[in-house]
Amino acid sequence: MRATGRRASLRVMLTLALALALQATPAAAPKPSDPLPADWKPVPDDELLVMTLAGDRRVYIRLAPRYAPVHAANIRKLAAARWWDGESVYRVHDNYVVQWGDPTEKKPLPAGVIAQPPAEYDWPVYDAVTKLTRSDPYSTATGHSADGWPLATDGKVAWLPHCYAMVGVARDLAPSTGSGGDLYAVIGHGPRHLDRNIAIVGRVLEGIEHLSSLPRGTEGGLGLYKDKRQHVPIVSVRLASDLPAAERPHFQYRAADNARFAAWVKARENREPPFFNLPSGGADICNAMPPVRRTP
Repeated sequence: MRATGRRASLRVMLTLALALALQATPAAAPKPSDPLPADWKPVPDDELLVMTLAGDRRVYIRLAPRYAPVHAANIRKLAAARWWDGESVYRVHDNYVVQWGDPTEKKPLPAGVIAQPPAEYDWPVYDAVTKLTRSDPYSTATGHSADGWPLATDGKVAWLPHCYAMVGVARDLAPSTGSGGDLYAVIGHGPRHLDRNIAIVGRVLEGIEHLSSLPRGTEGGLGLYKDKRQHVPIVSVRLASDLPAAERPHFQYRAADNARFAAWVKARENREPPFFNLPSGGADICNAMPPVRRTP
């Protein structure tokens, strides 16, 4: 009994010592790049697309109606008409894209959906509030919009770049611009050569692993599934605004129009010790994607 009592006393003493040590340890000072609570802004419900795949796998996509308004309007109408329900993911091209929609390309579009929208490949105003130090082979400058999107420009117009998890509209040869019925998400190194050749309409905020981990297709050198039994069924696609309030997911993006985000960009361009010994002095826009987070 005495030995047991000594062990209990020792445990109490160790607990008190640990508590005192934690109290004596000063809290880490905030970094200039740390966001304030007000820096996080909600993604509107009518900009959030929820795609449910077989196996209860969900992919959450933020639409970009500001940059592709007609395509985004089409996508909203397609979701409202439940056009994707029962369709499939039918193309998984390694280090490139995952594509979904109607593999037959024969399914009628719902009323009100514009079959050939304007190209919407670029935007007439480059209103980035940050600027990366170095340009890249595809643009004269890159940065971020205040509302959480990566941007590139040639000095005349701006566009959303093809970075990992960005979502675009599949199309046939020009003059086709794609209705929005068939979409793709980038799952490899950013194919920036597609910039300004296809409409970018959004970004996967969560669940990209349900697309990027799928078996690769082999048909035609394009990643199409040769066997239809490989197609991944789409259970449903809905706008969050069309879901019951209790079932709506919520996301926030980090606003870029403040000094803290500018400091975050500089930190991405110049990674710090102890792991990094040589700062790069710059970054690819696809390595500086605006942060997002899920909220209750």
